[in-house]
Amino acid sequence: MADFDYDLFVIGGGSGGVRAARIASSEGGARVAIAEESRMGGTCVIRGCVPKKIMVFGSSYPQLVADASSYGWDARIGDFDWPAFRTHLHQELDRLEEIYRTNLTKAGVEIFDCRAEIADPHTIRLADGKTVTASHILVATGGHVDFPDDRARECGISSNDVFHLDALPDRLLIIGGGYIACEFACIFNGFGTKVTQFYRGAQILRGFDEEARGLIAEAMRDKGIDVHLGTTIIGMEKREGGIWVKASNGHEAVFDKVLFATGRSPNTDRLGLEDAGVKIGRRGEILVDAYSQTNIPSIYAVGDVTNRINLTPVAIREGHAFADTVFGGNKRSMDHDLVPSAIFTQPEYGAVGLTEEEARDAYKIEVYCTSFRPMRTAYIDRPDRVLFKLIVDAESRKVLGCHIVAEGAGELIQLAGVAIKMGATKEDFDRTVAVHPTISEELVTMRTPVRTS
Repeated sequence: MADFDYDLFVIGGGSGGVRAARIASSEGGARVAIAEESRMGGTCVIRGCVPKKIMVFGSSYPQLVADASSYGWDARIGDFDWPAFRTHLHQELDRLEEIYRTNLTKAGVEIFDCRAEIADPHTIRLADGKTVTASHILVATGGHVDFPDDRARECGISSNDVFHLDALPDRLLIIGGGYIACEFACIFNGFGTKVTQFYRGAQILRGFDEEARGLIAEAMRDKGIDVHLGTTIIGMEKREGGIWVKASNGHEAVFDKVLFATGRSPNTDRLGLEDAGVKIGRRGEILVDAYSQTNIPSIYAVGDVTNRINLTPVAIREGHAFADTVFGGNKRSMDHDLVPSAIFTQPEYGAVGLTEEEARDAYKIEVYCTSFRPMRTAYIDRPDRVLFKLIVDAESRKVLGCHIVAEGAGELIQLAGVAIKMGATKEDFDRTVAVHPTISEELVTMRTPVRTS
């Protein structure tokens, strides 16, 4: 066997790459190195899930204070100090990055703080000109923000820039209708920004359950977000006082910032993958098998760079499964079926399994669904509604999908996901005694399908 500098070299210090490196070194006894050209922790920790969720928390307080006042408390809220919040946010991200570094070092992983590219199936070229060799190479470089064109790149900002703004914009236009666009629309609306959202599609959150999408869109509008569907930009330029935008529906306005949340693509450019013979898909993703192995036996890939399910917990599971397979003597693959997810709009949306639209194309189904005003907000006459939905295979009785739109839906769907992953039937839900009074009791009290197909 050839003598290599490392048993494993990981390119990319996000959640998937870090988990693979740690497990391969600490549990597999491998000689491991990892290279990261930006900050350890990747998109999720540095410019994604974590800072975004902290912003969700921060933006929710005006509504909470208003609710407290409606409940009889002498509660008032003053001005929001964005610079103070931003400073504390970055301190927290620094703390989390240091934890990632410390855990890698404790596991015996060597860290290279620079860009790395593949020179051949066993050779890695570092940005400082040094080359190293490895028996196995794992690519875990994640994804990057897409701007639709040069005009958007010149006039707009991306989700990466949101956490570094000098001040909160008074007028914000968000382009896009996916979960990132909708989450930031709710966040900035909560902070007091006047938010306008353009989406070229007929409804936001394409790919998710249609009934849930509609309820969230309605709730966003009720909270003051100006959502324009079937709408694109036909004119945009920087002017004195902001960015002038003209829309396809005739809407014309000046905004302080224009946030483009129009998609992400795998980070595969200039990595040397093609030169090494690695097959790349039409969207730039690295093509891998069930064990995250590419067509080149020594090269593997996990996480968003493979464009399978682009969620941090999935990348972590893929990285762990890779390390167990290659270095732990336990060949296993990541199970990509029935992965729960949450969208942190306000209200939140939690989902696991099939949408109603997907299920009725493949099964004979029963749909159990209810939407109502929850006790906590109905008491103070807020118009908010929640939704609980179960999609059931009419023949096997298994629950094929669960969809929840409600405060705390992300927490609820984690627990529902356990039952559905175990193969729970509608009758299993029915046999479970309700916890009363809660909104979640609806999951076990819906007796009659609202429709079949």
